[in-house]
Amino acid sequence: CIKGLRRSLARLYAFRRSTRNPIRAKKIYRGRCMQNAGNTLNHHEITALRFVEVTKYHGPHRILDRLDFAVQKNEFFGLVGVNGAGKSTCIKALLDFCETDAGDMEIFGHPHREIQARACLSFLPEQFLPPYYLTGMDFLRYMANLHGRPYRDKDVYNILNSLDLNRASLAKPVRQHSKGMAQKLGLAACFLSGKPLLVLDEPLSGLDPKARLLVKRHLTGLRLAKTHTLFFSTHLLSDVEELCDRLGILHEGRLRFIGTPEQCRGYYGTNTLEDAFFRCISQSEHDGK
Repeated sequence: CIKGLRRSLARLYAFRRSTRNPIRAKKIYRGRCMQNAGNTLNHHEITALRFVEVTKYHGPHRILDRLDFAVQKNEFFGLVGVNGAGKSTCIKALLDFCETDAGDMEIFGHPHREIQARACLSFLPEQFLPPYYLTGMDFLRYMANLHGRPYRDKDVYNILNSLDLNRASLAKPVRQHSKGMAQKLGLAACFLSGKPLLVLDEPLSGLDPKARLLVKRHLTGLRLAKTHTLFFSTHLLSDVEELCDRLGILHEGRLRFIGTPEQCRGYYGTNTLEDAFFRCISQSEHDGK
């Protein structure tokens, strides 16, 4: 409690210092309320991910602006935003692929740079390119070995069937695979890793409608089983509606809203998540935050 009080006082002091203009202060306060509408976690719950005032600059431009939120264990959380909002940078910062200028991140209670923290997760980048000289099956064997998992034909074939991956095609070199095939191969490797945390950057990009449906069915099964935590980025609101317990709207590097899809629609007074998203980013641009 004392630690939480100190943190609150520190934020209040910083807030007061940055809001000498009363009109500006009102806008920032309203923005903070919007951001934290659904950011109330039960402290008895295990936190899978935590971002604390994470900030990153690229030259004079602030790419990530004091990101402060958490994701519970076994929660499916979607980070949504337009192109260039900072979604991929947020994921890269979490995985220590890029430096940040301020703030802290934790994975299951461990600092994000510790090996123990990153050993808990499996990651799929937005532009996934498996080694071109391996066959699909060789790649899955390689990834199983990399994750310290035994290669079991039964588990592999179950995943292949659930994603509609053709076994005959997997006998061919990866360089002969289509973009969608390579994407499904990367997803299969993530699902077979046995890691409790899946970090996926635009996981459904490049997939045809059938493949998208199959991947979402598999993810829905994981969500219902409460065996995995999913943290993924997307600009497709329909995917968030179907898959996520909560979402965060990231715009111009700042988290503008966090909460359930229902809370988002209710807060902005809209019938669809798309309209709520548009109203959120439009208000942000109008306020000049």
